[in-house]
Amino acid sequence: MTDKHYRLGCDIGGTFTDFVLLNDRTGRIQTDKRLTTPHDPSEAVGKGIKALGASSPDFVAKLDELIHGTTLVINSIIERKGARTGLITTKGFRDVLEIGRELRYAPYDIFAEFPEPLIPRRYRIEVDERVRSDGSILKALDPEEARRAVLTLLGMDVESIAVCLINSFENPSHEFMLRDIIAREAPDISVSISYHVLPQIKEYERTSTTVTNAYVKPLTGRYLSNLAHRLEHIGFKGKLFIMLSSGGVTSVETAAEFPVRIIESGPTAAVIAGQYYGRHFNVSEMFCFDMGGTTAKSCLIQKGVAGIVPTFEVGRVQRFMKGSGLTIQVPVVDLMEIGAGGGSIAKVSKLGTLQVGPESSGAVPGPICYGRRGTDPCVTDADLLLGYLDENYFLGGKMKLDKESARRGVEEKIAGPLGVSFIQAVWGIHDLINETMAAAAKTHIAEKGGNPGVVTIAAFGGAGPVHAYGLAKKLGVPRMMVPPNSGVGSAMGFFTAPRAFDLLRSHKVSLNNVVFNEIEGIFRGLEEDASQILRKEEEEEVILYERSLDMRFVGQGAEINIPLPAGDFAKFQRTDIRRHFDDVYKKLYGRTYPDSEVEFINFKVRASLPERLLQLPRIDKKKGQTLDAAIKRQRLAYSPITRAFIPFTVYDRYKLFPGAEFTGPAIIEEKESTLIVGEGGRISTDEFGFLWIDIRGV
Repeated sequence: MTDKHYRLGCDIGGTFTDFVLLNDRTGRIQTDKRLTTPHDPSEAVGKGIKALGASSPDFVAKLDELIHGTTLVINSIIERKGARTGLITTKGFRDVLEIGRELRYAPYDIFAEFPEPLIPRRYRIEVDERVRSDGSILKALDPEEARRAVLTLLGMDVESIAVCLINSFENPSHEFMLRDIIAREAPDISVSISYHVLPQIKEYERTSTTVTNAYVKPLTGRYLSNLAHRLEHIGFKGKLFIMLSSGGVTSVETAAEFPVRIIESGPTAAVIAGQYYGRHFNVSEMFCFDMGGTTAKSCLIQKGVAGIVPTFEVGRVQRFMKGSGLTIQVPVVDLMEIGAGGGSIAKVSKLGTLQVGPESSGAVPGPICYGRRGTDPCVTDADLLLGYLDENYFLGGKMKLDKESARRGVEEKIAGPLGVSFIQAVWGIHDLINETMAAAAKTHIAEKGGNPGVVTIAAFGGAGPVHAYGLAKKLGVPRMMVPPNSGVGSAMGFFTAPRAFDLLRSHKVSLNNVVFNEIEGIFRGLEEDASQILRKEEEEEVILYERSLDMRFVGQGAEINIPLPAGDFAKFQRTDIRRHFDDVYKKLYGRTYPDSEVEFINFKVRASLPERLLQLPRIDKKKGQTLDAAIKRQRLAYSPITRAFIPFTVYDRYKLFPGAEFTGPAIIEEKESTLIVGEGGRISTDEFGFLWIDIRGV
């Protein structure tokens, strides 16, 4: 019988790397937070594990799983630090990355910019081949021409090659030929073929996604290899999992092969944690708000479920303008970037107004108060100067903040140039970032048909609880929830994520002409592929499969997803499938068209292993324990209601007990984050240590 009863969650963010160590036997949770080491993110991982080992010396040898999320992939795309990549495509499709969908995100802006393709045009090579839409070959690929194309790219010293040929999702034989030639000519080079990355209709999305995968594959492979070696060096012999953007976790081998699937791995975990907490407390409508040092993300959970979308954008030229980024077609939790983080830089704009973000100071140099040679005032500097943060208790006292330097920075770069008072400057920075996030959040909630008046905000991240109360008031949200260890919420979320993987295949056929046995064959093929991926993680566990269809009316350009009940597809009736389609279509658009023909586009499978749920530990009230014992002191902090600094009562979160109730103005401190509650807000603590803040009537 194994003695491995520890699990470790590790989330590498742009500013901090978070750790949560869970003892499955006792339920004990330990946390740690380290500044990220951008030159080698695995260095911060090693430091955090060493720090946790100080209080649990034996945990590495008894560590069963290490679940990991990272922003490395998305940052390498945004910063253009990926591999020199080449593309082999069908003759006539060399410029598909620029052509895209032929849509302008700002049709009336003649100066609108678009993101530069990850692969410059000179690194894109065409081959004269053609596969029809039904998979039959119109023009066969000449092996010698294919070899010349490969040698041309190798002569340009590419580090990675993407292969994306027209209609290869129906017949990948030419892509397989190119893959085999590359393996013979350059066995060590990284290769991504679209049939494996995204066997889906829509040429631009498939090419863009395959190119992105190829662009980050060498970097991701090296990083995961370095991480594995570092973990091996410190004695780790358990299983290493990586968080997927879709909300599941997968093996390190799968993540290295398909790094495009882990682009949003870190922020996704906080949403999965929020979904788990919502189900636990029967809170079906929740707005997850995760604000860290670099970015802030949100997700609206409706009826207890976080939505999954099939596509998203990376590296937008205009941050909130849909269509201004690189399109990635992989399943991802429906996140929205709603602002910036604690490291967002405040400056005077060209128009002479205050601007906060989107540029971030990151981990190096960071905000001025970090004392790491930062010179630009940031949101964290303003939060400190407003009295919301304690310069002597940041990260539990491990990191001393420089309040005076932050004050000088704000006075010299914001207050002076704008001609406003110091207080107006620091409150302006804090309130403007809240206003920016609230405006984006209102749009996000409205687009999903949600109502801010019935949702509960769940705050995560080091800066999330600092700003959540102000955000909630601007949105008109009646209640907030702040879980224990909220500052490392993403790392906690890893323990609530299923071990799952999503696959799809495109095959366009009308409902009237479909052969149901053929469709069952497609589904079983996808399930077999998913099984091979998941079997790398657990050999004996039962795999659960969920099937769905992407369907549309014939002639439409967009499709809707239709979940399927369990069972052999060959035994379904056409009328059953049509009824499912009409039900979903009417729910979305209010009506359907019974006489119009419908067609299948994509066939999807989500394969998952049984959940290994997190058991929330209860906290006990000790005999004679009173609320007064949890009070640390009083601290002057800024009140926007009185427009002055007033006394806030500071509480030690670790000394709060079940049933404790008090009102704001209050500051509740824990090592990784600080919760700010204004006048009139009512705070209560439940048996699991969750803080519930009632804002109604404030």
